[in-house]
Amino acid sequence: MHEHIARIAYHITVHLLNASMVCVAALLLTSIGRGSATAKYWIWVATSLNFVLPLGAILDKSLSAYLSWARPFSPAGDVGLIVAQNAPAVVTTWLVGAFLMFTLLSMRLRAEHRIVQSAYGTDASRARSALFRGVPVRFARTSQGPAVDGILRPHIFLPKAIADLLNERELDAVLIHELTHARRRDNLIRLIYELGLCALWFNPLVWIAGSRMALYRELSCDEYVIQNARGGDLVSALGKLANPDGPLLLRASASSFLSHRVARLVAPQPQRTGLAASALLTVVFSAVLLAGVFGTVARTACCFLARK
Repeated sequence: MHEHIARIAYHITVHLLNASMVCVAALLLTSIGRGSATAKYWIWVATSLNFVLPLGAILDKSLSAYLSWARPFSPAGDVGLIVAQNAPAVVTTWLVGAFLMFTLLSMRLRAEHRIVQSAYGTDASRARSALFRGVPVRFARTSQGPAVDGILRPHIFLPKAIADLLNERELDAVLIHELTHARRRDNLIRLIYELGLCALWFNPLVWIAGSRMALYRELSCDEYVIQNARGGDLVSALGKLANPDGPLLLRASASSFLSHRVARLVAPQPQRTGLAASALLTVVFSAVLLAGVFGTVARTACCFLARK
């Protein structure tokens, strides 16, 4: 049992070390001024999922025959032995943290579900709805600003009074932003990340990855608004929706990055250099990600080889 726990701890440590190095690389690459917010968003999606889905650890046995040169990473082995020697305390601490995180996540999801159900009324299936470029738009009696609800079948959630607050061009800009969230299944990506965070709550880089992913999730949707020549209209709409004395308010997730969004919306948008920088960022990050996965495979496969 002691050896089994040490081996599991070794695999987890190697995976987290390599995933953390990928995260640091993502921080450095996305801090570069050039490059699209969409490219940076997908960099952070990949970084976050790399923490949550340990691909390298899964592939180790299948690739072990090709990695006879690999050697164990001794510092990770030392960590594994420490964890094994203090297994009751370590496991108890982890379980308590994971339980608290999962409880908070469940409470948030239930609260959001109650808000949506109360906004639609007792018969949500009869709520007034329409289609915007193939995505359902549902109108509700609420003071909450526009958002996307639903995981597998997302729809755009709008307060009925929004048409009285925004003009046609402003409303179109808001709908384009929310449409991007819906088509990309951003709610599903966020849920997968948050479930992973419940297990990896002790790693500060996982929290940082989630924060950066949330920022670029909003900025990348704004980019599509800019491409549709509605950037100025979205700035005007955000000003009205962010007014604390107004009839409608932005949701917390949308308003938390408001200054970053406005700055991006009003900034000049270089085309050719932006595309080249985005391509370069994507290529460099892909190389770092593959190196991290391969590093995990090599360092964990060698343990499998040693037991054969």
